[in-house]
Amino acid sequence: MRYTAEHKQATHARILAAAEKLFRAEGFSGASVERVMRAAGLTVGGFYAHFASKEALLAESLRAFMSGNRSRWLAGLKVSRGTEFLERFASRYLDQYDRDTGETACMMPSLLSDVTRATPEVQAAFAQGLEDLVGEAQAQLPAREGATPRQQMLATVALCFGAMTLARATASQPLAEEILDAARALLIAGAPVEEEVKKTSRKKTH
Repeated sequence: MRYTAEHKQATHARILAAAEKLFRAEGFSGASVERVMRAAGLTVGGFYAHFASKEALLAESLRAFMSGNRSRWLAGLKVSRGTEFLERFASRYLDQYDRDTGETACMMPSLLSDVTRATPEVQAAFAQGLEDLVGEAQAQLPAREGATPRQQMLATVALCFGAMTLARATASQPLAEEILDAARALLIAGAPVEEEVKKTSRKKTH
């Protein structure tokens, strides 16, 4: 049977959606091709009509995840700048953590260790997703003493992903909530360079 392009595209999307859920819950090793296809309601044999390998599926899943979530994480934040932007971005990301179940809508805590051992294709897909996120967000950040806007945003994403990973690793302990609160507090600490200059100027005129 020959399927239409629309049918193939819809099937492709079903596989990606099923893979994201399993990657989030089980990591790369726990999400076998068989389990992904079964979760998508498809036969294993159809997998290779869409992806050359499981690594290719992971690479495309990362691209789709980072692209889709970039829009969600940054939606409505372009009216904010500096520490207000960082606070709102961090809260939006960290609020994905369910304090009752220890689960999160982000699949990165389950995948980061796998990506460190992944193929160059997978790492390139993740790196491009980070580049796109940082590139769009850094315009909202004035320079701080010792840190460019790009450095601030890279550090913010690293802190958010790391805090979420640690919170999940300590989900049964009170420390999990403290880790998330600490990440938020650190991101909004300190004053932008422009504010420090204004304070210094005011002191000199008195």
